[in-house]
Amino acid sequence: MGKYDFFTTELQNLKEQGLFNIIRTIGSAVGAWTVVDGKRVLNMCSNNYLGFANDPRLKEAAVKAIEEYGVGPAAVRSIAGTMSLHVELERKLAEFKKTEDAVTFQSGFCANLATIPAIIGKEGVIFTDELNHASIIDGCRLTKAQRVIYPHRDVDFLAKALEEHKDIPRKLIVTDGVFSMDGDLAPLPEIVELAEKYDALVMVDDAHGEGVLGDHGRGIVDHFGLHGRVDIEVGTLSKAFGVMGGYVAGKKEIVEYLRQRGRPFLFSSAVTPADVAACIAAVDILMETDEPVRKLWDNARYFKEEMQKLGFDTGESQTPITPVMLGEAKTAWEFSKRLFDEGIFAQAITYPTVPKGKARIRVMISAIHTKEDLDFALEKFAKVGKELGVI
Repeated sequence: MGKYDFFTTELQNLKEQGLFNIIRTIGSAVGAWTVVDGKRVLNMCSNNYLGFANDPRLKEAAVKAIEEYGVGPAAVRSIAGTMSLHVELERKLAEFKKTEDAVTFQSGFCANLATIPAIIGKEGVIFTDELNHASIIDGCRLTKAQRVIYPHRDVDFLAKALEEHKDIPRKLIVTDGVFSMDGDLAPLPEIVELAEKYDALVMVDDAHGEGVLGDHGRGIVDHFGLHGRVDIEVGTLSKAFGVMGGYVAGKKEIVEYLRQRGRPFLFSSAVTPADVAACIAAVDILMETDEPVRKLWDNARYFKEEMQKLGFDTGESQTPITPVMLGEAKTAWEFSKRLFDEGIFAQAITYPTVPKGKARIRVMISAIHTKEDLDFALEKFAKVGKELGVI
């Protein structure tokens, strides 16, 4: 048996099971309409919630930053890579999130990998929702701490688990704020109450909440009015903000500790000036106006209501994330292919991203979709749904 035979066999198995991921190529700026594999299609699967990915104000800020600061810092933040732009962004993020301080990382994934291992020692215990994002799972795997995986959003189970481990001094409860595949919310008020009762840290990954929930898109902590009661807010700058990077906002002592011990901060080069400047522009826009957030929610409500009228199962989403539940992976991929033929870019989501038997098209609504765009999408979803016997 050759050393590559394993990979050949596994790839063939993925194709036979309908689990082979077809990765398409973007050939233009990301907008409501985007060139994908050489074809202009309506983009219904980008995380570009507010349309910032091609916003002229962000592009202007990025170009200006390149002219002033060059293309890269050429160092890690802790040695020679911290620019005044990084400091400005962190100050503005803390102001936006209404926290004491903030520190930025290369991605939201890196932010979770930096934070969880740094703040929980091997004698500690982590309580983590079973549907948390892969970056949280990997962050937990990097520790020697005990892990308690609680059923999705099950605060009764969490309460019992905390009681069982009440004598362990270091306890961390970590959860997604918005669960990215289903669009449902973490029961954050109940989690915070339990954390306060059992003296546990609370960490929430707000990747799909910022720019979406709360006043001016400040996120799930603002949405529930929990400022000062959530210890760590992890965010990404690649979804609603439309750029690249991640951050942690929260208590000053925790943020400063991550500057000292967060490994991606210490051992991976700093984010480029263009990215940082564009992120600053995005934060400035949201501080000034909530119009993009309101438009996003108007679009989401309209699309969901019309999809449900057509007979589609859109799950239990409480956010603009709209899962179109299809069941089997092969059905989801065939649905996605036919949508693409009809001018809609909407990728299938299958195992291992979601459990087997729960494959779907995850539609991501944006503030830059017009009503005409959404009506076009509804027409094509209805056409393909009828062809495949889904509705």
